[in-house]
Amino acid sequence: MSGSTSLPPLNALHAFEVAGRHLNFRRASEELGVTAGAVSQQVRKLEAFLGVVLFDRRADGVSLTEQGRAFHVRLVSIFNELHQASASLRSFPQTVTISVTPTVASKWLIPRLPEFAALHPDINVEIIATDRVVSFRSERIDLAIRQSESGFGSGVRAAPLFSQDLVAVCAPALVASESLPLPEDRLAMLPLLYDAQSSWEVFLDGLSQSGSTVARGPNLGTTGLCLDAALSGQGVALASRFLVSRELADGRLVQPIAHSVRGSETYYLLGRRDRTQRQPVDLLHRWILERREL
Repeated sequence: MSGSTSLPPLNALHAFEVAGRHLNFRRASEELGVTAGAVSQQVRKLEAFLGVVLFDRRADGVSLTEQGRAFHVRLVSIFNELHQASASLRSFPQTVTISVTPTVASKWLIPRLPEFAALHPDINVEIIATDRVVSFRSERIDLAIRQSESGFGSGVRAAPLFSQDLVAVCAPALVASESLPLPEDRLAMLPLLYDAQSSWEVFLDGLSQSGSTVARGPNLGTTGLCLDAALSGQGVALASRFLVSRELADGRLVQPIAHSVRGSETYYLLGRRDRTQRQPVDLLHRWILERREL
């Protein structure tokens, strides 16, 4: 054999493996989609590289030499392993990692993910639920959903998803004895649920409170927990409309008053701008954009 430590040409190995199975260069050429002359040329190239004769060539056809037969047996085994390895990779779920705030994760993304899973069962979506600022440069994430008033850096592609349309919501049982919508001054008498960045002052500003004392409720830290408390009838929560669209549609939550406030921030779907995205990332990106509400 050649003293070279490099691997034989892969095209030549493939041509020999197919030709060795058929013992016919024409049939091998049909499987490979090339000419019989090209198959013969690749086999001769491999023989030159290895320094051995792999085929006995006669007028009535070809047959493997003893060395060719031994080499072909091992090569078939190697190609079978390559096929199995490739098949296992194709069937292995591909993961897309998305970073979202805990409230957006629990109230918007997770309830809708079964739709995506039904369309793409081979893609695994990994959710990182955090309020931390996202850095695509240092974190191993593919996508993110965040809100901003002014935009993001040049290395980030940002697509607007949801406007911050704040509405008051509560369980139907909390106002079951009254007709909706309530008079604006009635809202101040209901227990209001607060989160860490509560916008109740902005929401209540301008309503006809008539000097009523606001019935302040507990501070629960996050909008998601406020919505859980609202669903259980503990008070009125304030949230962006897109977070409660399903609950309002199916009647689990109602708007006690029709008033709403347009916030200054917009929710964006974020991705990397500096590299070509993998197909699973693009599929999730497009799927989320198709569900945006602006």
